[in-house]
Amino acid sequence: MSLNIAEIIENGHASLGIELGSTRIKAVLIAPDTSVLASGDYTWENKLENGIWTYSLDDVWKGLRSAYSNLSSDATEKYGVRIKNLRALGFSAMMHGYLPFDKNGELLTPFRTWRNTKQAEAAEELTKLFGFNIPQRWSIAHLYQAILNGEEHVKDIAFLTTLAGYVHYTLTGEKTLGIGEASGMFPIDSERLDYNSEMLEQFSEITSVKAMPWNIRDILPKVLIAGDGSARLTEKGAKMLDETGTLQGGAVVCPPEGDAGTGMVATNAVLPRTGNISAGTSVFSMVVLEKELGGVYSKIDMVTTPSGAPVAMVHCNNCSSEIDAWVKIFTQYNSLFGIEVKKSDLYDKLYEIALKGDSDCGGVIAYNYFSGEPVTDVAEGRPMLVRTPDANFNIANLMRAQLFSAMAALKYGNDILSDKENVKIDCLTGHGGLFKTPKVGQKLMAAAMKAPIAVMKTAAEGGAWGIAVLAEFAGGEHGKSLPEYLENEVFKNSEKSIEEPDENDVLGFNKFMENYIAGLEAERKAAETIK
Repeated sequence: MSLNIAEIIENGHASLGIELGSTRIKAVLIAPDTSVLASGDYTWENKLENGIWTYSLDDVWKGLRSAYSNLSSDATEKYGVRIKNLRALGFSAMMHGYLPFDKNGELLTPFRTWRNTKQAEAAEELTKLFGFNIPQRWSIAHLYQAILNGEEHVKDIAFLTTLAGYVHYTLTGEKTLGIGEASGMFPIDSERLDYNSEMLEQFSEITSVKAMPWNIRDILPKVLIAGDGSARLTEKGAKMLDETGTLQGGAVVCPPEGDAGTGMVATNAVLPRTGNISAGTSVFSMVVLEKELGGVYSKIDMVTTPSGAPVAMVHCNNCSSEIDAWVKIFTQYNSLFGIEVKKSDLYDKLYEIALKGDSDCGGVIAYNYFSGEPVTDVAEGRPMLVRTPDANFNIANLMRAQLFSAMAALKYGNDILSDKENVKIDCLTGHGGLFKTPKVGQKLMAAAMKAPIAVMKTAAEGGAWGIAVLAEFAGGEHGKSLPEYLENEVFKNSEKSIEEPDENDVLGFNKFMENYIAGLEAERKAAETIK
């Protein structure tokens, strides 16, 4: 097997994916069958400079080179060969944000990431103008806010892109984006597979925008769908990525995608009526729609899959942090008596006891808000536990309430899809820490989403693997659509467990939500009064 892998790498048949996440840059090398051959990573952090969350471009390249170098060393140590050529490669990154360049390719202002929240005025005005929800983190909101602010640099913009788009452009010379990533810059028309032309025109007609020397159509990247293999790694780009000069240019570079899109690929969630849920420190769901939504909802972002299908995204700031805090309390309790319990075992036991609680948590209500939660209109977080005097207060209901709380804001947003838009879901794939304990997170999330929840038995390699798969899809000769390729080749033999919604759990969660929603005003008041 090692000899075969060595030949794959030596003959240039492997594909590479690199994803720039918020805390880690990860690189993954895969074989034509998408199995992982080698990996490498680099840890980094955003910085708050002059009130703006940013990463320097120097750090971007230091991180990319380090992650690639670590991957290259991993491949050499395992198989005794060096990477000289690649079949294909691709780049992904955290979505949205603001990277404006002038005609000479100079960055006009420090990179403004998705994390910045100074674009409320622009987001509100554009949402009203388009009749389409524009979140603050979208690139068009950043751009319009800069115009509203009268920022001097705006008139000099020749090209506006995202982090993934910037890396792709630097290494290929192509000003393009994958459609999923582009959908976090400007609204997409999923029929035409391009930016929404009517909204482009509406934006162009804004008085302050008309005064600019550029046209919005000319400064946005070209939109491409998954499978496009027109871009190539330049020789200069290869040397920027691999400082040793061993890597050669010429490889296909797939359209750059966002972390949401690569997550969908990594969980085989690109067909209508499917989707995924990522649940860790924060939680978000991506539901692939059969058609566009009929209404405009501030709780729901409209993006697309890498092949352009419309996706409804609900993103919540809070998920597992409060559960982690309670686990620390129980750990401290154990230490008082000199009891040693592995943390993973403690999590499992506390999760499992939640299944023995009352279906509605017996009158125990929890709010897991470490930070504010836009989905429920809570500006600041104050984790809170509330119960009625006659509540059935025991450890099972305490932990069930904590798990319900971790899912409650997500349910709040997704109930709009089911109740107001009649969106049907065949299955959602869950991944992240909330699903590590077998069945528990799945079973309760199924009740929250009123849909089957699947978890893959073989853990997916994450977004870096997802963009590597998209690279292989673009560089290989597969002759299939992306959904067909994923279903019939990549995930053909994957195993997964599925939990169906239990009627009693669904009714119990709904009752819990009645009290949860009623008590949100107390949560808001706590933020105002407890400092």
